[in-house]
Amino acid sequence: WEGISLEFVEKKDKRLIYHDQIQKRNLFYNSGEELQLEPIKKSFSNTAFTILQSRLKSKNMSAGITVLLYGSPGTGKTETVYQLAKKHNRPIFKVEISETKSMWFGEIQKLVKKIFTDYYNFKKTQKICPILLFNESDAIIGKRKSAGSSSVSDTENALQSVFLEELETFPGILIVTTNLRENLDYAIFRRFRYKLEIPVPDYDCRLKLWKLHLNEEIPGSAKIDLTSLAQEFSLTGGEIRNVVLNACHHLISNPDLKELTYDILYYYARMESGSNLDKR
Repeated sequence: WEGISLEFVEKKDKRLIYHDQIQKRNLFYNSGEELQLEPIKKSFSNTAFTILQSRLKSKNMSAGITVLLYGSPGTGKTETVYQLAKKHNRPIFKVEISETKSMWFGEIQKLVKKIFTDYYNFKKTQKICPILLFNESDAIIGKRKSAGSSSVSDTENALQSVFLEELETFPGILIVTTNLRENLDYAIFRRFRYKLEIPVPDYDCRLKLWKLHLNEEIPGSAKIDLTSLAQEFSLTGGEIRNVVLNACHHLISNPDLKELTYDILYYYARMESGSNLDKR
């Protein structure tokens, strides 16, 4: 055996999203968010995470990183997780909570327990610690309902109980995203190591997003003055991308149009803004 080294052979699993499957994207944040994101970003490198785990274990603390990202739809919560995973070569085990709900009271505990059991198995088979992503997890983060008020309330309370139990000793990387802002449950909220609200982008951030999406979808169209669009419409990154895609479809379906115009963008920005008034 002398001189022979055994290398860890990573087992690929179709239930995981690997870093090479994720498209690299540029993300922009408001200045306050950028500062709050910095320690989270730094802790995701393999070296930093290993050191952090060692220090936490030495103090008899949970050796994992738990992150809550909350805010309006379309602000980039899920994409933030994807880009962190891509940068640090971490696979993602993505769970859509809506897919785990069951009308049978006892079943939800089994389903959530299995999610965590599967994740712990992935930790053993993957070369680098994966990210467990609970996406759009309003049922986990929302305020608890009165027991017995409805079967849905009982199911969500049961889900939260299992989740809280796992959160106490979680040894890996857990990220939860939610669109809830007003109805966050404080008992759960405070248990996350990092909590970050990702709000609707401010003017400077919106202007960067307009330029980014236009350059990606319609190269050469950045000559359009975008300042008034960024000022007038308080859109999220996801909504700005929708506007640009709608403008692209408009050009394709109207072959007589030679180039994109400000008026076309304004029309679709107004439509996108009007269709989402009830969310803010």
